Amino acid sequence: MGATYSESEKNYLEQIGNQIRELRMEADLSQEKLAFACDLDRTYIGSVERGERNISVINLRKIAKALKTKVPILLNIEE
Repeated sequence: MGATYSESEKNYLEQIGNQIRELRMEADLSQEKLAFACDLDRTYIGSVERGERNISVINLRKIAKALKTKVPILLNIEE
């Protein structure tokens, strides 16, 4: 990852990743199955869940659809 983020920005990305991971696990999906459902690479899903990616709005929407939820639910985290 080429971008440099502050500690608070890294924390924010990690919180979003954790929220996505929790929802994926509740849906009983592997990273691979989620990636397939939203037409993204499994390694991308893993890096999002670890907070290593500044995920795009379009990819948030794809993940939300695959998890049968809405983007605001993915972003329902503490700031």
